[in-house]
Amino acid sequence: MTHKIAVIPGDGTGPEVVAEGIKVLNAVAGPANIKFDYHHYDLGGERYKKTGETLPDSVIEELKQFKAIYLGAIGHPDVAPGILEKGILLRARFALDQYINLRPVVLYPGVDCPLKGKGPQDIDFVVVRENTEGMYVGAGGFHKHGTPDEVAVQTSINTRKGVDRCLKFAFELARKRNKDKKLTLVAKTNVLTFASNLWFRAFEAMAPQYPDITTDYAHVDATCMWFVKNPEWFDVVVTDNLFGDIITDLGAIIQGGMGVAAGGNINPEGVSMFEPIGGSAPKYTGLAVVNPIAAIAAAQMMLEQLGESKAAAAVDGAIKKAASQDLKSMAAGKMGMSTGEVGDLIAKYATELI
Repeated sequence: MTHKIAVIPGDGTGPEVVAEGIKVLNAVAGPANIKFDYHHYDLGGERYKKTGETLPDSVIEELKQFKAIYLGAIGHPDVAPGILEKGILLRARFALDQYINLRPVVLYPGVDCPLKGKGPQDIDFVVVRENTEGMYVGAGGFHKHGTPDEVAVQTSINTRKGVDRCLKFAFELARKRNKDKKLTLVAKTNVLTFASNLWFRAFEAMAPQYPDITTDYAHVDATCMWFVKNPEWFDVVVTDNLFGDIITDLGAIIQGGMGVAAGGNINPEGVSMFEPIGGSAPKYTGLAVVNPIAAIAAAQMMLEQLGESKAAAAVDGAIKKAASQDLKSMAAGKMGMSTGEVGDLIAKYATELI
């Protein structure tokens, strides 16, 4: 089996961590009897500075032909915030209809957790975030811009179709994980009486189709509290675009920080994109000190989506082994080894485990 993969190394330390992810993918390819056909794209800050382009229509059409997209990081210190994020990340999500943002929140053995008394057995859940609607549609505008009377309006757009397909993905995931078989809807029904009400009604309507799944509801503010106090309560969490963006960063911190957090932008019927969450970290560029585990975990998620469960399990086991036995810290410059050495180690372990 040959998988055609688009690679977008991106900005800052993105190319460094992507290189380690590809190293691990190549290590398991032979034993798993799979091949990868990589095609690199120079999307990011440097291209924008030279050409003014972010993500051209022609590249979008090319990306539709791939099995998956492997992204390093987007963000350049010489480009104003929002230009690359909207022009590349959001544009790809919308144009490729990647309507699920999938964020595993897993505390690896040996990784320091900021929560007192909590360990890997307590922090093991997944957040399913709707990825193409809500506040991120960008509906709204200004009135009397730049004056003392300025008004800014931004509207959250939620469709029943968009909500239903996100909920269906979440219910199916709870069944597939077969952990607690529990699905928690996160919204704000007591205040956002239109958008959250739609989510709640759709959730209640779909639940009878999954009698084996326990359903639960929590306000988003309470969810932030319970993520910290009792993360073991959660199995699969489903929520809208804005709330998902916020609570997944909290999830990343309780699992040990951005250096170990990975995510997927999923189109179950099309091309999906996988990335580490920590950003481009430009101050560390070229120093070989950044932690590549998040990028390697993103590659592991990509393997799962491609149906390569055996290889994905080997990479997951290799990450856990390295985190528990070898790395001194998950922080940049404090791992006890270089970026490339971490990649070498995980590639070695993955080959042994497959």
